Amino acid sequence: MSGGLKRTSTSLGGTVTGLVSKRKLDAETLEELEHELIRADLGLDFAGRIAQVLSEGRFDKSIGSEEVKAVLAGEIEKVLLPVAKPLQITERPFVILVAGVNGSGKTTTIGKLAARFRAQGKSVMLVAGDTFRAAAIDQLKIWGERTHAAVMARESGADAASLAFDAIAEARARGVEIVLIDTAGRLQNRAELMDELEKMVRVIRKVEPSAPHAVLLVLDATVGQNALSQVEIFGKIAGVTGLVMTKLDSTARGGILVAIADKFGLPVHFIGVGEGVEDLAPFTAREFARAVVGLQQ
Repeated sequence: MSGGLKRTSTSLGGTVTGLVSKRKLDAETLEELEHELIRADLGLDFAGRIAQVLSEGRFDKSIGSEEVKAVLAGEIEKVLLPVAKPLQITERPFVILVAGVNGSGKTTTIGKLAARFRAQGKSVMLVAGDTFRAAAIDQLKIWGERTHAAVMARESGADAASLAFDAIAEARARGVEIVLIDTAGRLQNRAELMDELEKMVRVIRKVEPSAPHAVLLVLDATVGQNALSQVEIFGKIAGVTGLVMTKLDSTARGGILVAIADKFGLPVHFIGVGEGVEDLAPFTAREFARAVVGLQQ
């Protein structure tokens, strides 16, 4: 994980080192550090707490950058520990609805999840519920071939809710263990598209009252603060149960995950740190916290 987070850690770690080297931890240094933590998307509340924690017993004393990083990593880990939870497969079929805006890496994440579940020996069905984009349907079919997972798809423009209904009925009949349903990449400010996502959830419950058993929101780390509003709105519409954050290898903004955990407390199941199938990693609080601030594991 830490290798994939190199850009995030280099950014924040370098900033901390530059700020505290050869300086006392006075009011000005603390204010600058707080400002840099906010710039790194860690959130106002968290940045304020860090400044408070650092000032206790250390104010007006010289402090090394490694000590600051260690305190920072410890506080980040405290926020992330309660949300670092594996995805528990409890039902059969276990229905996972995957939501997110276009470009977040949603369909690729579904493929990587399918590969992970297939490697565990589980039977998987992929459902091409992003019926707005022919490319997304084709992409999911390719992932189905690659992972030897069943695929349910219809032509572009078909009704996604009825497709999901039929897929779950078939999965149940065939004894499939996991159903991964793709959805159209909705912008959270497009009301009519969000209405359709709500309809999809409603229709799924007609065939399987306890489904979807998990609603995963795929977030692109590079969007920074915009991810907060995505979590809020998708949560209201689809009842998000857990998060997957992608593109942490290509951004200096991994801190946004801390702000999201601090505000919403939603489980974070996986993070994406590269293009390869194996680059969807289970989320680990300590490893992430240390990587973000540039500490060796």
